Amino acid sequence: MGVKDLEDLKKQSMLRSQIDGISVEKIMSTDFPTIDSDSTIANALAVMKESKYQDLPVLEGGSYIGVVTYSAILRKKSVSLDAKVKNLIRNIQTATVDLEITKIAEMFISNNCRQIPVMNGKKIVGVIMRNKIIDIVRDIKALKEIKVWEIMTNPVEAVKQHDLMDDALDLMIREDIRTLPVVDTSDRVVGVVGMREIIDNNWKKDNKTIGDLAKSSRSQITVESISTTSAKTIEWDSEVAEAVEIMVDNGFSTLPVLEGGTLVGVITEYDVLELISACRERDMLFVQISGLEDDEKDYTDAIYKDIENMVTKVSKIYKPESLNIHVSRYNEVGGNPKYSITARLFINGTGLMMKEVGYDLTKTMSDLIKKLEAAVIDMKESKVTFRNRRK
Repeated sequence: MGVKDLEDLKKQSMLRSQIDGISVEKIMSTDFPTIDSDSTIANALAVMKESKYQDLPVLEGGSYIGVVTYSAILRKKSVSLDAKVKNLIRNIQTATVDLEITKIAEMFISNNCRQIPVMNGKKIVGVIMRNKIIDIVRDIKALKEIKVWEIMTNPVEAVKQHDLMDDALDLMIREDIRTLPVVDTSDRVVGVVGMREIIDNNWKKDNKTIGDLAKSSRSQITVESISTTSAKTIEWDSEVAEAVEIMVDNGFSTLPVLEGGTLVGVITEYDVLELISACRERDMLFVQISGLEDDEKDYTDAIYKDIENMVTKVSKIYKPESLNIHVSRYNEVGGNPKYSITARLFINGTGLMMKEVGYDLTKTMSDLIKKLEAAVIDMKESKVTFRNRRK
């Protein structure tokens, strides 16, 4: 079976039944770290470093009120490490024990998070980690036989082994990704560097502000010196189950994909989550836009209008299945951010990845959607693309 088979409603219905037949209680963890809303950011960083959790549920009076994430902390460079965690709380969707697994997979994508809290009223009773969701692929024949190239992310961002840790961190923040392949001068994969390695090497007890994490004391630390050199990789034509097994058994969120020794993409937990989410029953194209701040949501009408126009045109060529768009921002100067927007359009059994960068949110989004439209036309005119190759 391949991704294109998900267009078959009978097969999709059977898959959905298998996936949603798994209970939340079976996959959730009841042993997880939390932090009080009155704790300091320095305390949160210490808990993250010790526990290896990059997202921490925040409690107030014993009740869950949100999460604090390492990536959110890094964005607030002028904030004192003595500031309260409550100032950086992020609200994400929560689950209950009776929620469908396919819905939870969709929540991971829309919230761009590493764990989903499981609630009983206002009390958090567990958390579901991304690796617990993707691990179910190994037990479902129709999913595990899908090829890596069908869902992998490409083109791929990478860092050179002699780049500085600052370079890796800046790229992670800018692209809103948490793991990067490390390549040598011949573009051969020699390791990976992730947010976990950044946490272990980035924070010192004598730091006073978050901005101190980016000062010259670490400017000479190279990616090579902190990266995991025993990096696992996978071939582009391997089955997804093999990729999931490597990621889950080794605690990896990202796996470099090779063809003949050359880096051609990565397969991530999010790629697998999108595959599981695609099994949800929908009456129309599934569109998910994540990463918008509250004051940016006024632009959604214009964004959806552009999407509607694009879908109307490309539907004459192929039937689009889902569109996931993520907005990240960086280089804020005088309150004006620069936007980096990525999109993945599943259409005709193929995943099209596009990215656009700019200072104007609506224009950048519009340009990105036009690029997707052009890519669909190119896909029709030329069958020779990496993702459309067959053995």
